[in-house]
Order: sequence, then C-alpha cells, then structure tokens
Amino acid sequence: MATNSSAKNQIAQKKQNGGGVSTSPANTIATYLKKMGPEFEKALPKHMDADRLGRIALTTIRQNPKLLECSIPSLMGAVMQAAQLGLEPGLIGHCYLVPFKNKKLGTTEVQFIIGYKGMIDLARRSGHIESIYAHTVHENDDFEYELGLHPKLIHKPATGDRGDMTFVYAVAHFKDGGYQFEVFSKNDVEKSKGRSKSSNFGPWQTDYEEMAKKTVIRRMFKYLPISIEIQDQASKDETTRKDVTAEAQSVYDENVIDMAGHNGLDYPEEEEEQPRKEDKPSANDLLNGDPVDDKPPFD
Repeated sequence: MATNSSAKNQIAQKKQNGGGVSTSPANTIATYLKKMGPEFEKALPKHMDADRLGRIALTTIRQNPKLLECSIPSLMGAVMQAAQLGLEPGLIGHCYLVPFKNKKLGTTEVQFIIGYKGMIDLARRSGHIESIYAHTVHENDDFEYELGLHPKLIHKPATGDRGDMTFVYAVAHFKDGGYQFEVFSKNDVEKSKGRSKSSNFGPWQTDYEEMAKKTVIRRMFKYLPISIEIQDQASKDETTRKDVTAEAQSVYDENVIDMAGHNGLDYPEEEEEQPRKEDKPSANDLLNGDPVDDKPPFD
C-alpha cells in the first residue's frame, strides 16, 4: 500500500535515475489523482468526469496544507467517496476533506464530510421532491412557527444588521403538493456540533451557518420520501477510508478516532487501527507503482 514515505522514496529514486520528477507534495498528489482517474471514472455519475474531479480535488487539497501531509491511500479513498456520491469537494460546499492525525503510525488520514449543498443534492435525487432549502434566522428577523394539527412557518429577514443567528430551518416541498419542515434553535445546533468529531476544526469553524443548515436537513431526511439507497449515501457522512477499496468507517467508531489526542489546532489525533485485509487489491495496486509520468497533470 502506498504511503507518504513510499511515494517520497519513489520520487527520490526517479531523481537518481534522471527522471526529474518534482518533489512538491502537491505535484505528487496530482500525479496519483491522474493515476486513479480510470477508477474515479467508473464510480462517477454521467454528468461528472474524472479530470474535473481531479482538478477540483487538487485545488481543495492545495488550499489546506494539512491535506498535503495526508497518507495518499486515505486521500484517494476520500476522493473516491466523493466520486461514488457524485459530489464535488470544497469549492461549492458539496463535501469537505478534513485531516486527522494518526499519532501511532505518524500519518495523517482524511475524514469525508458531506456539506449542506451535498445533502440537498442527495435529497433531490429521489425524484419526489419539488424543492428543498434551508435558511438561518437571526435575532432581528421576524420569525414565527407552529407545530400541531396545522403547522406553519413565517420568516421575514431583517434588512441591514440581522444580528446573531438564533434558529435554522429546512423546508421540502413534494411533487404531490405536500411539504415538510424542521426547525432547530441555536442551542440544538450547538448540541449537534458538540457531538461531531470535527466540532473544533474544519467546516464547523470555516462554514458554521452552512453546517447548521446541513444539520437540520440531515434531521429532516427521515421524514422525506427518499430511497434506502439515498439514505445509505447520506450515511457516508463523517467517515474515513484507509484506501480506495476499504469500506468507509464512521469517525464515531471508537477504533477510528481518539479525540483525547486532539491538539487544539487543525485536526485531532487518531489511534492505531489493526491492518485490514484487502478484498479488491487492483485499485490499490495503482497507488503502489511508480507515478504515471514526470509532468504534473493538473498544473
């Protein structure tokens, strides 16, 4: 299995043999993204292509230096999750790649987090939803909602300074004319954030309101007319993969993430996990050989 160490050794060997490959971590990752292109292509829906996914993933990785320190198999595994769900990482908020430190192995792994727009995209694929959206409510807004036999929701955003966020809500309109809505208070959002393994870093820090919207939409999923397949896709939220063929594992599995090791900065530390036996070695074999070529593919 490829690791940062093995990748660096391969590059060093290439240089000794006159290969002239750049030792830039971004160029190394770009080469592996291109190398995995055919595997990504197999997983992607028809409206997406592997080259675009590779470029977007590389841009996302370059914007977060900690991702450049991640083990290559873990990073490729997270990009494969994005491909399988048909979501684009980073730029438009479909999903996020968040680094975690494995203190025993001395490597950094990647957590895959679905974003607000990604949850909406998954819900729309059911074919039964006319529209779905979420909004934050602020202390200077005019906001009222009722439950019971005749539920209603009224929101008139204030002009100018709207003040701090107080609520967040999501609404889904069905093609048969029905609708469903869910409301969370700021306290509800904070409780959900507190249960998240990434509460002190990543999108909860950089895109708080987007994550609040995602949280209330995710809660509403159980009331929506969507398939078991889409429910399963949504369950891939907050998971990690050791490589492209390994099953996604929830970060709430105590064997995956140890929050006691959190360093208070960019990512938590992870406890060592026992090696997994690979069921499908072919995709990982792509990561174990020499890079495809000497030219960075996504410059």
